[in-house]
Amino acid sequence: MKELSKVFFRHLSNERGLSNNTCLAYSRDIDSFGVYCDIRKIDIKKADASGIEAYLWHLKSKLKLKPASIFRKRESIRSFYRFLMLEGGISKDPTKNFKSPRLPGNLPRFLSDSEIKTLLSFPTQNKFSLLRALAAMELFYATGMRVSEALSLRLEAINMEQGWIRVMGKGSKERIVPVHLNAIKTLKNYLEVRHLKFSGNKVSDEVFVNKSGGKLSRVQMWKDIKKLAKLANMNKHIYPHLFRHTFASHLLGGGADLRSLQEMLGHASLNTTQIYTHIQKSQLKSAHQKFHPDKG
Repeated sequence: MKELSKVFFRHLSNERGLSNNTCLAYSRDIDSFGVYCDIRKIDIKKADASGIEAYLWHLKSKLKLKPASIFRKRESIRSFYRFLMLEGGISKDPTKNFKSPRLPGNLPRFLSDSEIKTLLSFPTQNKFSLLRALAAMELFYATGMRVSEALSLRLEAINMEQGWIRVMGKGSKERIVPVHLNAIKTLKNYLEVRHLKFSGNKVSDEVFVNKSGGKLSRVQMWKDIKKLAKLANMNKHIYPHLFRHTFASHLLGGGADLRSLQEMLGHASLNTTQIYTHIQKSQLKSAHQKFHPDKG
C-alpha cells in the first residue's frame, strides 16, 4: 500500500499537475482508507461501491467529520480508482456511478466596500511589518491571489509600469493578473521601505520577506494581517483568503463576466468560480426581502 500511495502521488503531481499540498492531502486520504480496509481484511483494489459508501458513512457517523472533509475524501477515492483503471490495476471502477454530493450552502464570506476602505486606508506610518501587511492586503484584494501565491511572488514577476503581475498558481500554472494603481502605489512604498531596511544586506528574491530578509512564512503573514485589522478596530475575523473572496464578489457585483473572473482566480473549472454567482443571488434575495414594498 505504501508503494501504491507513492505511485498515486506521482500520478497526481506529474500527470494531473496538482499542487503539492493537494497531492499530499489526496495521498493521506488514501492512506487512511487503506488502513480502514486493512482492519476489515479488504483488499483495497477489490473494494466495491457499498464498501466505499460504508467507509464514508463511518467518517460521518463515527469520526464526525464535516461535509467538506468527507467530500474531499470521496473525491480522493474517486481519483485513486480512476488512477488504478488507467494503470490496469483494476478492471472495473467501483466509484463510476458515484455522484458528487452537493455541499451545504455555506457561501464564502467577504468584506463590504466600507470594511475594505477601513483596512486599506489604515496609516502604517511606514512601520515595516504593518506596511508589509497593507501591501499584502492590497495585492490580495487587487488580484485575488492565494496566500501561497503571494508568499512565493518574486520581484521580477511584477510589472509596475504596465500594472500586471505574473502569478504561479496551483500545479505550476502561470497566469497574468492586472493590478490597479492603488495596489501598485502601496507596493512601491513597501518595497522602498524594504530596500532601506535591508540596504547592503542579502535579501530573498521574494516580495514579502521577514525581519531577517528571508522568505516570509504563512503564519507570519496571518499574524501581520490580524494585527493590522485589530489596530483598525475591525470587529471581524480577518484572514488572507477573505480578500480573495472579496475580490471575486466585488468584481462580479461590478459587472465582470464569469470567464474573466475564472482566469484571474486561476480556477481550473468554471464550476468552482460559479459559487460567487450564488453570493450575488443571495444578496439580491436579501435586498428584495428588505426593500420590496409588498414584503409583508
